[in-house]
Amino acid sequence: MKIQSLVMTLAIAASTTLSGIAFAQTATPVVDQKAANQQQRINQGVASGELTRGEAVRLQKRQNRLVTNTQRAKADGVVTDAERRQLNRQADRNSKKIHNKKHNRRDTNPR
Repeated sequence: MKIQSLVMTLAIAASTTLSGIAFAQTATPVVDQKAANQQQRINQGVASGELTRGEAVRLQKRQNRLVTNTQRAKADGVVTDAERRQLNRQADRNSKKIHNKKHNRRDTNPR
């Protein structure tokens, strides 16, 4: 009786662990959150006048490429560590570009 209970417990634990691993391999929550935050920063920059129209368009194209690359990485059902690192690097570069463009002292409403 004890052995059956132990085997059942191990089987449940193994299936739970494997389903968690499968989810982790196809999910990119860090990259997804970075992309969402960056989109908000671009929108805020346009609204506040910190970004010119051209800067916003270029930044938006970069964001669109990040989303496309994320979708491609997820398409086969597995996001490898290398893909995850590349996506994070791309998101970090986008973040730096957004910061630089928002703080370059260009005025969208010249006097």
